Amino acid sequence: MVAVTRPSTEVRAMRREDLDAVVAIEHASYEFPWSAGIFRDCLQAGHNCWVLVHEGDIAGYGILSVAAGEAHVLNVCVGDAHRGLGYGRRMMRRLIDLARWYGVERIFLEVRPSNPVAKTLYETLGFTEIGRRPAYYPAKGGREEAIVMSLEMRISG
Repeated sequence: MVAVTRPSTEVRAMRREDLDAVVAIEHASYEFPWSAGIFRDCLQAGHNCWVLVHEGDIAGYGILSVAAGEAHVLNVCVGDAHRGLGYGRRMMRRLIDLARWYGVERIFLEVRPSNPVAKTLYETLGFTEIGRRPAYYPAKGGREEAIVMSLEMRISG
């Protein structure tokens, strides 16, 4: 009998020592990336900062802010080498589960209209467009609006 080993993948809390890998993914993924300082500030502020680790390497991350009965997905990203494997969905599900644990009524996020893959992912998870923020994101030649989406949490009782 041949034993087949499955790749080791886990989602765990982000640590300071993860920041170099997280920032490298961010800078490789976005034309206008977050700085290392923003990630450090998120950790220090106590936001829910998570990493997805595949075979010992950080493949992606997600950051969720929770306050006043609401949650806000601040950043979710999967490194290029790990895209298309369901890791973005897995990270979003973790953030949604955390929001549910905190008892929030809704989750908000913004997404660029120029990122239809992310928008479709959010829609398949139940997020709906609720508005637009003009000139929200920096972009080549100016600024790009944001699509604001929300997920209403169903509280069973």
